[in-house]
Amino acid sequence: MAWGNSLHAYPRAIIHIDGDAFFASCEVAKNPSLRGKPVITGKERGIVSACTYEAKAMGVKRGMTLSEVKRVCPDAVILPSDYETYSLFSQRMFEIVRRYTPVVEEYSIDECFAELTGHRSNLHMSYPKIAAKIKHDLDTELGMTFSIGLSCTKTLAKIGSKWKKPSGLTLIPLSDVSVFLKATPTQNIWGIGANTSAFLKSHGIHTASEYVHKDERWIKANMAKPYQEIWRELRGEIVHELDIEGRHSYKSISKTKTFTPPSKDRTFIFSQLSKNVENACIKARRWNLVTKKAVIFLKTQEFRYHVCEILMPYPTNMPQDILAMAEKYFPQVCMKDTLYRSTGITIVDLSAGGNTQLDIFGAVERSEKLKRAITSLDTLSIKHGKHSVFLASSFMAMKFGAHLGDRGEVPARVMHRFKGETKRRRLGFPMLGEVT
Repeated sequence: MAWGNSLHAYPRAIIHIDGDAFFASCEVAKNPSLRGKPVITGKERGIVSACTYEAKAMGVKRGMTLSEVKRVCPDAVILPSDYETYSLFSQRMFEIVRRYTPVVEEYSIDECFAELTGHRSNLHMSYPKIAAKIKHDLDTELGMTFSIGLSCTKTLAKIGSKWKKPSGLTLIPLSDVSVFLKATPTQNIWGIGANTSAFLKSHGIHTASEYVHKDERWIKANMAKPYQEIWRELRGEIVHELDIEGRHSYKSISKTKTFTPPSKDRTFIFSQLSKNVENACIKARRWNLVTKKAVIFLKTQEFRYHVCEILMPYPTNMPQDILAMAEKYFPQVCMKDTLYRSTGITIVDLSAGGNTQLDIFGAVERSEKLKRAITSLDTLSIKHGKHSVFLASSFMAMKFGAHLGDRGEVPARVMHRFKGETKRRRLGFPMLGEVT
């Protein structure tokens, strides 16, 4: 493909950067002795969170149980997830990209969009060469590979980054868009899921090319607004600008945690649920959001869900309010002599917090008094770390953690601290060293 820099090829120059097997690659980057080996993260969950391409070549897939992994790939190096280190590598990734442009959307921990439009003159490079230079810096400085797609919309750039993995650099100028769309199944289009793809196939639409060639009237009559926007982006029209400010709010917040071994102990199970409720409420208070509706759920060892919806009498983000209602309905979801492996909560219909109207029974006033106490605890958490103080109902979850036995193994970065570090206050770089 020609590496021209014509304005006609890239009226807007947008790249999507995607880390290849990011979590597993971080483990290899900090421990080079693992290079070339089938490395898997997710030991604490009992399933594969991420795996290197060497592991994928042996048949390992995300979500596979570790017992299956040992059968198909007996030489696999299975490690606990080290999210602190992954976050540090992620920050470095974004910093490197910002050397070339300030317009960077941090889409996820291992993905970002960046706009290169207008930077050819000050960088003295064409857009493809800028993309190639960014890739070179990411690969060499972070010790792992990244795949990059360059095109004129976010949706087309996303197709490019997935085109050749790992370590791909795919250019999709306007003149070549049709070639890529013909070879892209609808299910591979960013934002189109399995159900929508099945609907399109029922109308004889199997590729992105067939989708963009549908008449606009048909698109408006048959597709919801998000899919109309995808249709326009595939045609080279900018609809989705880069979000460089980040998230402004949440419509819902979910917190869930798997624990091992599975348990029948109702006190222990409720404690795990209590910890999730505390975490959800901490996040809601951080964003000044309140709710009157929550959904609590337990998952059995057979992966069946027991679910209950809770309605609060007034908007709240206080864990005590939600837990008081959860305790009332807990016997409906926690069956006797049933093994459970995880708990969770989703608080929904979130709205901005503010003054709450008092009720005649005094419940709101009592909640407001608790709110002042919880606000003080939030201040302590900022200073000393999350969960430095917690509710008594969460005690067992805090004491025993989520996992016992081999799955309770923690990353070396957590076990070994640098001078001056505490459990919650850490320096911003990973622990390097050999895996033993």
